[in-house]
Amino acid sequence: MALGKYAPEAIERKWQKIWQDSGCFEVETDPSKPKYYVLEMFPYPSGKIHMGHVRNYSIGDVVARFKAMQGFNVLHPMGWDAFGLPAENAAIKHETHPAKWTYQNIAEMRDQLKRLGYSYDWRREIATCRPEYYKWEQKFFLKFLEKGLAYRKNSPQNWCPTCNTVLANEQVEEGLCWRCDSEVEQKDMEQWFLRITDYADELLDDLGILEGGWPERVLTMQRNWIGKSYGAELTFQVKDMDESITVFTTRPDTLFGSTFMSVAAEHPMVEKLTADADNKDEIDKFIKNIRDMDRIKRGADDLEKEGIFTGRYCVNPVTGKDIPIYIANFVLMGYGTGAVMAVPAHDQRDFEFARKYKLPMQAVINPPALHEKGETLDAADLDAAYTDPGYMIHSGQFDGMENEPAKKAIVEHLDKSGKGVMAVNYRLRDWNVSRQRFWGAPIPVIYCDKCGVVPVPEEDLPVLLPENAQVRPDGKSPLPDMAEFVNCTCPQCGAAARRETDTFDTFFESSWYYMRYCDPRNEEQALGNQPLDYWMNVDQYIGGIEHAILHLLYSRFFTKALRDTGFVRNDEPFANLLTQGMVLKDGGKMSKSKGNVVDPNAMLAKYGADATRLFILFAAPPVKELEWSDQGIDGAFRFLNRLWRLVEDLEPVLTPEVPTTFTDPASDTAKELRFKEHDTIRRATRDIENEFQFNTVIAAIMELVNELYQVKDGLRETEPKALSSAIATALTLLSPVAPHICEELWEAMGHADRLTDQPWPAFDEKALVKDEVTLVVQVNGKVRGKFQAPNNAPKDEAEKIALSLENVAKYTEGKAVRKVIVIPNRLVNIVVG
Repeated sequence: MALGKYAPEAIERKWQKIWQDSGCFEVETDPSKPKYYVLEMFPYPSGKIHMGHVRNYSIGDVVARFKAMQGFNVLHPMGWDAFGLPAENAAIKHETHPAKWTYQNIAEMRDQLKRLGYSYDWRREIATCRPEYYKWEQKFFLKFLEKGLAYRKNSPQNWCPTCNTVLANEQVEEGLCWRCDSEVEQKDMEQWFLRITDYADELLDDLGILEGGWPERVLTMQRNWIGKSYGAELTFQVKDMDESITVFTTRPDTLFGSTFMSVAAEHPMVEKLTADADNKDEIDKFIKNIRDMDRIKRGADDLEKEGIFTGRYCVNPVTGKDIPIYIANFVLMGYGTGAVMAVPAHDQRDFEFARKYKLPMQAVINPPALHEKGETLDAADLDAAYTDPGYMIHSGQFDGMENEPAKKAIVEHLDKSGKGVMAVNYRLRDWNVSRQRFWGAPIPVIYCDKCGVVPVPEEDLPVLLPENAQVRPDGKSPLPDMAEFVNCTCPQCGAAARRETDTFDTFFESSWYYMRYCDPRNEEQALGNQPLDYWMNVDQYIGGIEHAILHLLYSRFFTKALRDTGFVRNDEPFANLLTQGMVLKDGGKMSKSKGNVVDPNAMLAKYGADATRLFILFAAPPVKELEWSDQGIDGAFRFLNRLWRLVEDLEPVLTPEVPTTFTDPASDTAKELRFKEHDTIRRATRDIENEFQFNTVIAAIMELVNELYQVKDGLRETEPKALSSAIATALTLLSPVAPHICEELWEAMGHADRLTDQPWPAFDEKALVKDEVTLVVQVNGKVRGKFQAPNNAPKDEAEKIALSLENVAKYTEGKAVRKVIVIPNRLVNIVVG
């Protein structure tokens, strides 16, 4: 077989067709084989893949191919996160229908992914916008509703005026919509929620299961988002009203220093508190302004504190003093009870507020330094709140106690009078899954004037999204105006009724897709037990750090909720998580506005899939940011050409050997090549298994190729089998990274079987033992020479040779040798003085 010039596109299309026709990446549930499930986060079908996709999917493909070569039954699927705002907004912009836009983009992106040679089992492909997918999540919702995990309530919501829909808290970033960067408003709406808070403790505790498999940074982000805090709920009686206000605090030790109360503008007591206020109009205007503010901004430390007096007072339960009640912009209903006992001497936000509105301060925690001197802290001397530990002062019977044990003592004291109790609070809020947009899965409920909220019967699923609907230029959903969709019959009483016109948040779809891959064509069950039990959990999940909270937290919750409704048996979805770094260019994230986007199609056309994959895996470790370099991809292409020319040059003498079959070197050159071959296998295996360090794996293979160039002419006639074995090893190790060229060169060696079907080679420890080794000689810590010695030479022999070296003698002459340290096979360190 004459190789000729390296032509990437022709070679790559040839092997992609062979793989597809043979179904070599198609797998079945087979309990007799060990399984490995590798998955990259599936893409939104935007129409074109970008270099971030290429990096993500190339990492996953190397893992999939490597594990298959190790003998695992590897599941490696692909699909499309096809519902949601991006597709709908893009369709509106291009004056087309979201369905048409989405399916066209899927077809284009599928072709791009196939062009890159990824080892997907395309029979398992799913698209979340297809009824055969979303009918199952409609069933899940009905089960959640039946179990009490889904409920409907009216509450202030994050509203994006540009996207015309509600956003979950996690979808608001610094006060802006995560999709369009519009400023988010607050709007009271009736919405559907899932009780993720019921799982707060389990979600938190089970992070321990994921330690070692997930990046610590992601675990920390989830812990912080769940935000479990221990404290107390304390009751303040409202003066002159038969009402009380409950607060949650983590600092009951500071209760004696509470000099005013702050409540959120949304607090249910606000209307009663301000009903008789002389400045009611002013208060209502203030409340409206606060409610229109973004909740993220309201919680920011640098927010300018603002408030207004309600005209009412409440009673501090330990001092008995009347303290004023304020409405404050920094207090949120989303944490605790929406009311805060303000202790300005020991909380910085309260301190700033009290300074601004000239409210009293009372110090109740004394710094240890003052306590030792017998002095007490005066709040008037404070330039900022004192928030460190100390001793109780101005706190009645608790004076002199350290503040930490005083927390429990004060709550136990209040518990006797029914004014306080120990409590736990969470930052996590229930998940709002309602969206007021068209391109999503319809929520399967019906509203009947007589029966109320009625679930759609399971036999009537799916509730189909009418794909003949005309999307509106302003983004508002057309569903409420479609009589043929809205008008229906109540399944309970037969009366005229109305369908829900909200659709599910797109994260609803992405929270369970990885399970559907296990049994994607099952028309009787969402999740077949045998395939699910075999394939789940996902052994290796790969995606960006930006999904640490939204997608990953929702997926963990969904798994537990599906377990509790009888669909699955596992507790966690992803055993191991790799969060790859971004692809940068010119020091910044690629974006059209910066003009620094690299088009994968252009790279494929110029260099081919193998060179593109090779560069993106060689340029940086997977978890680090990758700086795109035109010189770098040129270098990757040159290396593949160099490999090609090596095989082309040696083709007449090569035989179809498999790795490590050369075992009897007759010359030192062949012996050294055999050592390099086995050492490369050792390094490659170690570095892939150690956090997927593909860059060092590739570097080791490049070194082996360099060695082959140095020795090929000397071994061509005498020991060609040594060359064949080493080249077979280089091709096998490189094949997960650059599979097409390796298949072609493997075939050129005379192999009748595919390289894809070869096992990962094993190294022989005996081949790594050298007859001679190089030892470095140091004098007083500085390198002064090197010498060759027999492997494991005795220490006295190594010492004798080292001292005899001419250059070493120059630095020891006339000096006393105080000590000689010999590290076998590595180092001789001579200490003189």
